[in-house]
Amino acid sequence: MSAEQDLNDDTEWERIQASPEFVELRRRLRSFVFPVSALFLLWYLLYVLLADYAHEFMATKVVGNITVGLVLGLLQFVSTFLITWLYVRYANRKLDPVADELRAKIERGER
Repeated sequence: MSAEQDLNDDTEWERIQASPEFVELRRRLRSFVFPVSALFLLWYLLYVLLADYAHEFMATKVVGNITVGLVLGLLQFVSTFLITWLYVRYANRKLDPVADELRAKIERGER
């Protein structure tokens, strides 16, 4: 691959990246990922802080030997699966159609 081909590839990528479709795709992705990531990190931080500073609360028995700490810990896993499911659903409805359209446009060589 020549230096000229590398330059053309870089120019092509920059053109695609600046296209309205790509900008919209990136906006849609970020509008989901950033808020959900922030909420999950806050939820995880709350769990860690409670585990470290609220021992009595976390040791409170809910049913039998099942404690609040155990329930909240298991809910961490549940929330991870929930986020995954929500993202797949969101991507299928909001991201994939735009990405497919952009890919088809690039493959057809439209400028």
